[in-house]
Amino acid sequence: MNHLFQIIYKQKPAGFLYSLIVMAVLSGCASSSARSDGAPPPTALPVFKAAAVPATTYREYNAALEGRVNVEIRPQVDGYLDKIFVDEGAYVKAGQPLFRINDRPYREQLSNTSASLEAAKANEEKAALEVSRLTPLVDNNVVSDVQLKTAKAALQAAKANVAQAEAMVGNARINLGYTVITAPVNGYIGRIPYKLGSLVGRSETQPLTLLSDVNEVYAYFSMSEVDFLQFKDKVKGNTIADKVKQLPPVELVMPDNSIYPEKGRIETMEGQFDKTMGAVSFRAVFPNPNGLLRSGNTGKVKISESFPAALVVPQEATFELQDKVFIFTVGDSNKVVSKPIRVAGKSNAYYFVEKGVAPGESIVYTGLDRLRDGVVIQPQPISLDSLLKVRPL
Repeated sequence: MNHLFQIIYKQKPAGFLYSLIVMAVLSGCASSSARSDGAPPPTALPVFKAAAVPATTYREYNAALEGRVNVEIRPQVDGYLDKIFVDEGAYVKAGQPLFRINDRPYREQLSNTSASLEAAKANEEKAALEVSRLTPLVDNNVVSDVQLKTAKAALQAAKANVAQAEAMVGNARINLGYTVITAPVNGYIGRIPYKLGSLVGRSETQPLTLLSDVNEVYAYFSMSEVDFLQFKDKVKGNTIADKVKQLPPVELVMPDNSIYPEKGRIETMEGQFDKTMGAVSFRAVFPNPNGLLRSGNTGKVKISESFPAALVVPQEATFELQDKVFIFTVGDSNKVVSKPIRVAGKSNAYYFVEKGVAPGESIVYTGLDRLRDGVVIQPQPISLDSLLKVRPL
């Protein structure tokens, strides 16, 4: 090295500067070569092998609940609300009185029509007597038959008046009966917006109350076009109605995430898709023997889906990119490669893979944020069974 410096020193100043630059470059190259030789080992990451296991997954859909029968209780006659027999939220039986409208005007109406009926009957009897009187006289040619025909016409008119009066009496009785409003079905009373003394009638837009029969409760939910197509392909049956009948019993998830104890069944689906929502509505029915569910409740309909042999991948072992789900598999020389997968269903912590990975293929479990295609890792094998024991399907 001293000999090299002596040669450089004897050269011209420009040559000396050039030699220093060359030495610096050579020194940098040597240093770079040393760093490459001393690079850290590949990152150790846990890796498991994909395996097919029997599993059941669930799909949840937001639902609105309604009683099997929801009846708006409305007055059939006008008048002042005289009596309220029930309170809001009470359970009533069919035929039980709910409200009473002041009936004095309708009792008077019944009295008037009854009196008119009696007068009409008296006129009918009088006309009948006249016919009876004239009939023998006509037979003996004492009077002309014109008088008898006139009397018979008067009798027919009297009978018509009686029929009309009877109809008026019947109508008055109906109106009087409408002053007491009874429950048409069993159910629970909703809110009562009117108070005693309120003027109510048939022209009011707001009903007296809403009566809900909740022995059975309907849960209405919507299924997207994608879910509907999957449902159509996976469920057995020649028609949609047959496929609906083949669906397993469904569960209802309450707003506090508890499971309603009674299982339900899907009965029907709507005839067409909602153009604005791109979804089709279904109706499930749930028994409600204890009256826990009421009209207006919300929840989620939970539909199970069984997989006899599903490839299970923990959700931690995946990442999303442009609405697709990917995994990193370990290939030759322990290099990782990203692959898209098609998810057929999911549980709380796992995806059930339909396409994109094969049984026995090695998949990186965690540390995906440090990976990219072609990176070499040091696999640390773990078993899928150990993951399933910690967090079951």
